Amino acid sequence: MDKFLDIKGVSFSYSNAKVLSNISMSVGKGDFVGLIGPNGSGKTTLLKLILGILPIQSGTIKINGISLAKFDDWSKIGYVPQKATNIEVQFPATVNEVVAMGLLSGKRFPKIFNSEDSKRVTEALKTVHMERYADKRIGELSGGQQQRVLIARAMISNPEILFLDEPTTGVDQESQHNFYDLLGELNSKGTTIVLVSHDIGRITRHVTKVASLNQKLEFYGTHKEFCANDKKHKHEYHSHHLCLDRG
Repeated sequence: MDKFLDIKGVSFSYSNAKVLSNISMSVGKGDFVGLIGPNGSGKTTLLKLILGILPIQSGTIKINGISLAKFDDWSKIGYVPQKATNIEVQFPATVNEVVAMGLLSGKRFPKIFNSEDSKRVTEALKTVHMERYADKRIGELSGGQQQRVLIARAMISNPEILFLDEPTTGVDQESQHNFYDLLGELNSKGTTIVLVSHDIGRITRHVTKVASLNQKLEFYGTHKEFCANDKKHKHEYHSHHLCLDRG
């Protein structure tokens, strides 16, 4: 399988506090990776390094074989950040407008939307089953609905890989199940996904690989391999939840 993301020997510290130590892993095209670990384990820091939000202090990160310093095709990367759904009820933007924002980075000045853009917005909303809410203000939607809209915004440029950081914080359980089913559907259509979560019991049905992080990479392999290791009690972080029957 082709590597889309290749991480080698990455370490990172805030001041004198080491957060990541010698992380090496690769993500293949079509993978659905569950990045798990306790709070403070470095999950979000690793994501920010991959996305260029934080500077690399040691090690290398390559996307499609290109070093992060030289990589410039960010339309291939979709990102839904942590706590993205804390949107005020009175926030004036409609669902259509929020999704259209995902096209701005690819536009030259003057950044004007056209009829082709409108079609792309509609298609993106159909992908997440939210087209009937197009003219609603996003602040009026439930947390689960908002999350789908933000995925549509991240997906509108047809990224090859989608990163999500704790995407269901504050979302009710039924919406969480529906949300993860949606991610499974996107993955089955070819989108590579890296999902950061500490609520790992929710992601068990769809992930193909598990990365267990606690400053060091304690485990990285297939879901089946992870569960085989779990039976030998090698992983203590609630890993039994990830190995329940997928059903």
